[in-house]
Amino acid sequence: MDWDNQFAERALKMRSSVIRDMLALTERPDVISFGGGLPGPQVFPIERFKKACCRVLDENGELALQYGSTEGYRPLREWIASQARQYGVKVGIDNVLITNGSQQALDLIGRVFINPGDLVATESPTYVSALQAWRVYGARFISAPSDEHGLVVEKVEEILKQRPRFLYVLPNFQNPSGTTLTLERRKQLVELAQRYQIPILEDDPYYPLRYEGESLPRIITLESAAQPESDDVYNGNVIYTSTFSKLLSPGIRLGWVIGPAPVIRKLSVAKQSVDLNTSVFVQMVANEIGRSGFLDEHIQIIRACYMERRDMMLETMAEMFPSDAVWTRPEGGMFLWCRIREDIDASEVFKTAIQQNVAFVPGEPFFPNGGGKNTMRLNFSFCTPETIREGITRLGRVLKQVEYE
Repeated sequence: MDWDNQFAERALKMRSSVIRDMLALTERPDVISFGGGLPGPQVFPIERFKKACCRVLDENGELALQYGSTEGYRPLREWIASQARQYGVKVGIDNVLITNGSQQALDLIGRVFINPGDLVATESPTYVSALQAWRVYGARFISAPSDEHGLVVEKVEEILKQRPRFLYVLPNFQNPSGTTLTLERRKQLVELAQRYQIPILEDDPYYPLRYEGESLPRIITLESAAQPESDDVYNGNVIYTSTFSKLLSPGIRLGWVIGPAPVIRKLSVAKQSVDLNTSVFVQMVANEIGRSGFLDEHIQIIRACYMERRDMMLETMAEMFPSDAVWTRPEGGMFLWCRIREDIDASEVFKTAIQQNVAFVPGEPFFPNGGGKNTMRLNFSFCTPETIREGITRLGRVLKQVEYE
C-alpha cells in the first residue's frame, strides 16, 4: 500500500515541528538545553496536586471520572469568568470554553475561522506552533515586524486593509522574542481592529509571569472598555486564550478561551468532534486549586525562581557572548531573543552547539514568511542558575568559534 496516496490533502500539508525535531537531539542527559518552552519542574506544586486530587476523588469521584460537557466544568468556567471580571472584562459563563491546553484552542480557532487560502495576520517573529496549526487549514500569512516594544503597529493598518481572518498577537513577554507590547500600541491595535472590523486573537499564557515593571492591561480589557455600557456580557471582537500550563503544570493540558458567545458556541461544536470534552477530573482538580487562593501565593514563588534564572542568563551572556551579539531583556515570561552577526546561520551554529552539549532554538521557524536566519530563542525558565551559567558559557564559546572560522 502506498499510504501517501491515501492521505487527505490537508494531511499532506502537515509538517512536523522543526523545533520538536531539533529538540529530540537534546534529550541526552549531558545536553544543557535552552530550547524547549518548559517551565521549571522545581516550581510544580506537587503536594498541592496530591491534596486536590484526593479531595476531588473523595468528595466527587463519580462526577470526576465521568464524561462532561464540551464547554467545560461549570464551576471552573465560572471561576475563570470571575477572574476576567476582576481585570475589567464583562464576562459570563457563556463566554468561556475549556480546552486541552491553549494549543487546542489555536487549532479550534483555525478549524472555525480559516478557509484554504485565507490570510492570517501575525507578528514576525511569532509563535511557531500557531503557524503549524493553521497551515493545516490552508492559511497564508501576512506579517508585521516587531521591535523591542513589540508589534510595530504603524505597519498593521496596511495589513488589515487586506482583510485577514484575524490578527494574532502575544502582547506579554512574547514567544519567541520576550518583548512586551506598549500600552499606546495596545490602544492603537484596538482602534484599528474596531475600524476595520477584524478580530484580534490575543494569546496570553505568560501574563502573570512579570518580574519587573508595571503590568499593562490586556488587549481584551481595553477593547471591553470601549463596548456599550448596556452590554451585560462580552460581545467585542477580541478572542482571548490562556492556560494553566505556566502556573500549575503543562502536564495537565488545560487551557481556556474567552470570547463572544457566538464564537464560543461555534468553537464548542468544533471541539465536540475532536475530543467530546476535556478531562472532568483535571478540571475539577484545577478548580479546587484555583479557588483555594493558592495560586496568588504560588505565582510569587514562580516569579522569584524565574527572575533569578533570567538574571543569570543575561549576566552570563554579557560576559561570554561576542560583542556584536544583541538580545532582548524581557520583563517577564520564559524566553529571550538573540541576534548574532548577520552573515551567520543560527541553524549551523546549532549543529556545532550540540557537539558541545548545549542547545537552543534557531529563530528562522518563527518567521511566517522566512527570515531570521541569524536569530535564536533561549529559554531561561527550565534550567537551574548553575546550569544556565555553564550552558551559556559553552554557547558563548561556540559563537566565538563560529565567528572566527
